[in-house]
Amino acid sequence: MLHIGCHLSSSKGFAAMGRTALSIGADTFAFFTRNPRGSKARETDPADVAAFRELWTPNRAVPLVAHAPYTLNPCSSKPHVREFARETLADDLRKMEALPGNYYNMHPGNHLGQGSQTGIVLIGEILNQIIDPAMHTTLLLETMAGKGTEMGRNFGELRAILDRLEHPEKVGICLDTCHVWDGGYDIVHDLDGVLQEFDDVVGLEKLKAIHLNDSKNPLGAAKDRHEKLGQGMIGLPALKNVVNHPALRKLPFILETPNDLDGYAEEIRIMREARKEAEEE
Repeated sequence: MLHIGCHLSSSKGFAAMGRTALSIGADTFAFFTRNPRGSKARETDPADVAAFRELWTPNRAVPLVAHAPYTLNPCSSKPHVREFARETLADDLRKMEALPGNYYNMHPGNHLGQGSQTGIVLIGEILNQIIDPAMHTTLLLETMAGKGTEMGRNFGELRAILDRLEHPEKVGICLDTCHVWDGGYDIVHDLDGVLQEFDDVVGLEKLKAIHLNDSKNPLGAAKDRHEKLGQGMIGLPALKNVVNHPALRKLPFILETPNDLDGYAEEIRIMREARKEAEEE
């Protein structure tokens, strides 16, 4: 079975997200833990969590994929920005324990001219401060497109971050199809080769989730502009290959395409049909 969903608004709570997800044929979903451009976050409502559990447990097969705010930069050149990232990440991971066993995805950050090695060191320091070996949430580092001074632009940078962690077992990777394509990994013509390189450098056991997106840009553009499935430079056949690849097929797939709910429902339908067709061959 294909496990697929999309980003949903968390403004009305978990139960509302669960109802919306089921209404569009999703069996997982992503949500921002707080305003993606800001810092405010409300406390988790136990009654809402209980209502979500009652609704979702019979339908849930794979983890949810929460997302950290875009504004966080754990490898900033400014100490107060790094401290803000540390405090926010720690608070989010604390709140995630209300729904144990799920994923919390984050962008590694921007080194802002300090160099990637310094960025790796600073990210590792922050993660070592916030990761509790007893937590039931897996933190995910996202593959990035390589805009400006973005960290995580290649598999080697992600491996280097993992190598600095005191508890690497608590951290995995979320692969974004738009990002890796824009970053120069040819998932259209050489998906097997890209995944083999990921396995050689990072290890496929670390790959926990997929952001399934098309791209407005050509291979290696390093621009990160998502497109609806089949309307970009990656194309629908290649994205169907991604969801049906033996190394990926059991992972949760999260759509981050520029869509409304009807659009997401249609993309979910298309990808479920692609999985069905592959299983019938």
